Amino acid sequence: MIFVCGLFMDILDTTIVNVALPTLGRQFHASTASIEWIVLGYLLSLAIWIPASGWIGDRVGTRRVFLFALAMFTACSALCGQAHSLHELVAFRILQGVGGGMLVPVGTAMLFRAFPPIERAKASTVLIVPTVLAPALGPVLGGWLVTDVSWRWIFYVNLPIGAFAFAVGFLFLREDHEGVAGRFDVAGFVLSGGGLALVLLALSRGPENGWISLPVLVAGITGVAMFVALVLVETRIPDPLLTLRLYRERMFRNANVVLTLTYGSFIGVIFLMPLYLQSLRGFTALQSGLTTFPQAIGVVVSSQLVGRLYHRVGPRRLIIFGMLGLAAVTTPLAFVGLGTSLWSIRAIMFARGICMAFAFVPMQAATYANITPVDTGRASAIYSTQRQVAAALGVATLGTVLLTRIHHATAGVTDPRALAHGALSGYRAAFLVGTVLVALAAVSGLLIHDEDAASTMQSAQARVS
Repeated sequence: MIFVCGLFMDILDTTIVNVALPTLGRQFHASTASIEWIVLGYLLSLAIWIPASGWIGDRVGTRRVFLFALAMFTACSALCGQAHSLHELVAFRILQGVGGGMLVPVGTAMLFRAFPPIERAKASTVLIVPTVLAPALGPVLGGWLVTDVSWRWIFYVNLPIGAFAFAVGFLFLREDHEGVAGRFDVAGFVLSGGGLALVLLALSRGPENGWISLPVLVAGITGVAMFVALVLVETRIPDPLLTLRLYRERMFRNANVVLTLTYGSFIGVIFLMPLYLQSLRGFTALQSGLTTFPQAIGVVVSSQLVGRLYHRVGPRRLIIFGMLGLAAVTTPLAFVGLGTSLWSIRAIMFARGICMAFAFVPMQAATYANITPVDTGRASAIYSTQRQVAAALGVATLGTVLLTRIHHATAGVTDPRALAHGALSGYRAAFLVGTVLVALAAVSGLLIHDEDAASTMQSAQARVS
């Protein structure tokens, strides 16, 4: 429950802040390029601290680190809410990212050390709720707060949740030191944090500034070069910050491949839909959020069924079935129009949620099937890092397709109706690419072998006998 609260806050924070960016730009009289640093500052801070979280948890203890991260995130949320300038807000968001960067990986390590493999499917049905509910609820809650209350409450909303989770965690969480920390890997810290930060920066700015613009090229090439150096360093030292040898384990490696395609498409479509509904169709942030929210309901409903099926069916068939279904129900988004009924979109989003649980629950349950408790902290840091990169890749890919198609379709056009239809063609193309990513995720499901997840699939009776 404590980890669910922390995970919910961390994920909610991203989508709820995005809704408020136009309002914050007006509040601080800032340009779009400047206001983006409210998001970029947080993402870059995450990029630095996520890779280091595994070592810190093993060194200091997961309970202490998790409570520190929770307190840091909550306190900095309060500071963000009282910021009186853009510079203050960006600085507090960077500090907030210190807590957010350690919250999820350390919490995941605690969760999977607490649950034996046979019970991880059950744990995953609970864990998936904040993972999908928070991105869907963020635009609804953020739209209402920004419109009817104050933008400051998009940050203050974290305070009661964080205070409750910290109090319960302080009283009931127990410490564990199963991981072996070793010496701190300074080179790995610099290369992983710097490389991930630069790659995320390039992916975030590429769709708007252009992929061949000098700042994007320099950031991207330098980031990739640092990743190459990271691999060379981390595979040659005895105590690496990122334990890349874990990729030799087939289940962990292949699950991360599926994660990249699945989560990239998931976040990419979530990024596109509010833009389509608000920028193109003219709906409010609240109406937009209420239209995408059925996706979360679908996940909650379906995850209970998938959790029961997992032990008998196994992850491979569930993932492939879910991703094929998701590709089928996402395809109609490539044909949306300027007058498409909101109820039709809500039905599509609900169906997407139903299908998503068939991939997310098995991935959460099976990924760590053969990871020892000693390595769980480092494995969760790698998994969280890859999920962050997957999200950025999804947004960058679909965003680039959207902007490229819109620019091509509206070049030299002045008629408002023609401009609207040109923009619509961009959204259709981007949604189609999102569908293709899901189809590729279904193909990547063939990499999963049920026997690799055998420890998470045994029935209770078989385990006793």
